[in-house]
Amino acid sequence: MNIMTNRRTFLAGAAAIGATAAIPVFAQDKPKLRFSAVFSEQDIRAEMMKMFSDAIANDFAFEGYYGGNLFKQGTELVALQRGNLEMGNIAPQDISKQIPAWSILTAGYLFRDAAHLKAFFASDAGAEMKQMTEDQLGVKVLGPTYFGVRQVGLKVDKEIKTPADMAGIKLRMPGGDAWQFLGEALGANPTPMAYAEVYTGLQTGAIDGQDNPLPNVENMKFYEVMSQIVLTSHLVGYDLLSVSKKVWDDMGAEKQATFQAAADKAIDFSTEKHLAREKELAESFKSKGLNIYEPDVAAFRKHVQDKYLASEQAKAWPAGMVDKINAL
Repeated sequence: MNIMTNRRTFLAGAAAIGATAAIPVFAQDKPKLRFSAVFSEQDIRAEMMKMFSDAIANDFAFEGYYGGNLFKQGTELVALQRGNLEMGNIAPQDISKQIPAWSILTAGYLFRDAAHLKAFFASDAGAEMKQMTEDQLGVKVLGPTYFGVRQVGLKVDKEIKTPADMAGIKLRMPGGDAWQFLGEALGANPTPMAYAEVYTGLQTGAIDGQDNPLPNVENMKFYEVMSQIVLTSHLVGYDLLSVSKKVWDDMGAEKQATFQAAADKAIDFSTEKHLAREKELAESFKSKGLNIYEPDVAAFRKHVQDKYLASEQAKAWPAGMVDKINAL
């Protein structure tokens, strides 16, 4: 009797184990797609990723991680390369650390606006740069995620028309050689300062100004301690929506087309929302008493590009690439 009972118990247990083992098979029908970004869930780009994930829901189990909760800023690219992450929003500066030629795509006044940025990445020249990331990093770039143009905001009451007018201006720039170089190229006296200290720095006069996209000026309330915004538009801010090359290759041509189309549509949605927000903020800041004006942008562009072309980093740039980008 005990033998029969034990046998029935064993068979029931074996059946239960078999049923449990079968569960992951169904769960794994859709490959997991973990996405990491430093922007918050309240960001327009989080809406972009919701649109994208909905569009690919039949093929992938999307998991979005925001605010740097899964991987810290600057570590997403390596996570993609190591197979610890399937998708990420990658800064071009991070790619340039591994591919020096990519530093051209981080230079001031390279792109005129969001439309120029999009046109480049859709061009043959853009395809050439994206192919580098596939061949050298094992990462597929789906497209650029625009998040605003950096403008100069000043506390001092001095009209800025050309780079010569920036002489002596203590302009807060993020830390790091690349950012300090950009500040110098603008004609200013670049001053590294932590982002959280900028408001107080403007308030006390430790700095004369800062550079940020208008949404950042709004979020940090910098407009309260500034008198003017100079629409230098010196750097088009963007990251790169990217996927592991292994994940991409495993899809096959049909799924790749669907995946890319979903990314393109979501990126365009995000870009339009950012552009509308920037326009709204420019009007909002005017109503708050700030002087908003455009300097001689052509003079700024030539001055900054000449500085970059004469720099050490330009030696790694692909021959003729600046001309190709300017011609678009």
